[in-house]
Amino acid sequence: MNSAEEARQILQVTTRLITKFPAVPRESVEAAVQDAVVQFEGGRIRDFVPLLIERTATANLVSSVNA
Repeated sequence: MNSAEEARQILQVTTRLITKFPAVPRESVEAAVQDAVVQFEGGRIRDFVPLLIERTATANLVSSVNA
């Protein structure tokens, strides 16, 4: 996967999570996604990074909503 495709998929992740968590401010969703992006920056195999980012950000958002 090239970097442009990865960026497009990460943008789609952000959009999905904004829709999935309407009670959470957009900035908080974007921050959760960005935090997840940072966790996977060093990975050499990039094919599943958007999926891993979505799962990590979702888990963090669920934790923050339930706190």
